[in-house]
Amino acid sequence: MQAPDRQTVTRLLRAWTEGEEEAGDRLLAVVYEELRGMAARSLRKERVGHTLQPTALVHEAYLRLIDQRAVRWECRGHFFALAAQMIRRILVDHARKKAYAKRGGGWQEVSFDDPDLVARLGAVDKPEELVALDDALRELAEVDPIKAKIVELRYFGGLQFNEIAPVLELSTATVNRRWRAARAWLFHYLEHQPT
Repeated sequence: MQAPDRQTVTRLLRAWTEGEEEAGDRLLAVVYEELRGMAARSLRKERVGHTLQPTALVHEAYLRLIDQRAVRWECRGHFFALAAQMIRRILVDHARKKAYAKRGGGWQEVSFDDPDLVARLGAVDKPEELVALDDALRELAEVDPIKAKIVELRYFGGLQFNEIAPVLELSTATVNRRWRAARAWLFHYLEHQPT
């Protein structure tokens, strides 16, 4: 299915923000497949047998998105950036609960065994790894919020560099360069965490 055009999504977002309730329903119909694709891409990076399914993840993310009534939606990119953030939050919350239950309510420090961060960012096998990645992203956001946002949009949102660029008002080359720097930072951070 073809992605909805930018003007339609932006127009519906603005109408919905201005109080047109039916615009929210039309918006879901227009963005549903794209949100489902984002969810499916995010779940493919999770462990096999994950209990969340793309449809459930989309519905939970959309419920959280429509709960953001105070947000002044700027454009389609803004909406999908927030959607990526919601998907991240849902997956991390799910992983934290799973890790908490698995450890009998206690936390255990984890480090990544694989030294190749590119591979680590490609798949997360254990809830603890997703929690560690989220912790690392929080630290990165303290140092460089733009790099953290790029990782979030790329990893959790499944967006390509050319899709991230207009959301963050950067060139595609700058996004690519900052993505590489963010990966290096994350690799260093995760590798030097105590076990």
